[in-house]
Amino acid sequence: MTRRRGGPSDGGLQGAGAPHGGMDATTAPHRIPPEMPQYGEANHIFELMQNMLEQLLIHQPKDPILFMISHLQRDNNNVPKIVILGPPASGKTTIAMWLCKHLNSNLLTVENLIARELSSLAAGARRHYQDVTGWILDGIPETREQALMIQTLGITPRHVIVLSSPDTVLIERNLGKRIDPQTGEIYHTTFDWPPEAEIQNRLVVPEGISELETARKLLEYHRNIIRILPAYPKVLKVISADQPCMDVFYQALTYAQTSHRSNAPFTPRVLLCGPVGSGRRLQAALLAQKYGLVNVHCGQLLKEAVADKSKVGELIQPYFQKKMAVPDSIIMKVLDQRLSQQDSVQKGWVLHGFPRDLDQAHMLHSLGHQPSRSSQRPQKAGFFCKRHLAWGSLRPHGTDQA
Repeated sequence: MTRRRGGPSDGGLQGAGAPHGGMDATTAPHRIPPEMPQYGEANHIFELMQNMLEQLLIHQPKDPILFMISHLQRDNNNVPKIVILGPPASGKTTIAMWLCKHLNSNLLTVENLIARELSSLAAGARRHYQDVTGWILDGIPETREQALMIQTLGITPRHVIVLSSPDTVLIERNLGKRIDPQTGEIYHTTFDWPPEAEIQNRLVVPEGISELETARKLLEYHRNIIRILPAYPKVLKVISADQPCMDVFYQALTYAQTSHRSNAPFTPRVLLCGPVGSGRRLQAALLAQKYGLVNVHCGQLLKEAVADKSKVGELIQPYFQKKMAVPDSIIMKVLDQRLSQQDSVQKGWVLHGFPRDLDQAHMLHSLGHQPSRSSQRPQKAGFFCKRHLAWGSLRPHGTDQA
């Protein structure tokens, strides 16, 4: 008799005559309650621990426990962390200011970080990094050296937006730029002229906007940007600046509010919805085959319960004989048993044929079987009619083949 290295749920000792024979803890299947991975996914536990580990390794505090407590209390893991890059006259400062107002974040520029020296730039950015409202870097980093130094300090953006436009358009646009010295707002003689006479009178022409000076800045920008972009391969989006400013803003805002694909392990729980005849059963089979999911067809489960002559099957049999819909309580019992089995918990599942209404959806949710993905299969009404004519009349719950 050998002692297994498992926890209390392992049963302590396993004899030679046990169901798994001489199987030890390294090969025995792990019985993970379905609510555990669901809790981890719902509360982003993996991302939380990953972020905390990154910050510990970056800052290397003397007291890791106090550091982690302080980190959790700040609760700034999901605040905006955005970098906006672009050539001169691309409108990046305007877009950054609008995003800052909309997302209630800090706008950080080279100017308000005091100096262009790398040490001052990095120190200033790092002071704002832990702010609970997030930050938007306007035109930072300007060089690859700045990008690498910022990364070394653990300052990593979630979204990098790069504005792009032909140089000829940028040179022409830059000639019409005007600045309000009181507010810092940027206007344009053609595209964005203020209606108030008071603002018009105090606008000034910024320095360095001549055609020759703009061309020089563009050349410098192009030399640097090709070395900066490889530092942000997975969080980068290029947006054309040669379109109305509001269109650029809404595209930038949409991207800034999207969540990137997480590296967290998760169990796929897919729900396929759609009318009878939309091909749910075929798509479920394809998904199950490609991703190794358990294909759960509610109607088929009821048939199998009847064929096995189980206690639940005996309750279902009269409804099948009378071609009546099986009560939701019985369906939920069968479905709960199948979704709670070990293969469904470990591999994930794709469910179709249930739920068919809001009450059933609430019942499924109450049992803890929330789908992590859902998909609806729309089709034209005429397509359904043709398929139903081929199959015959609608069948009661548990017999449809869609």
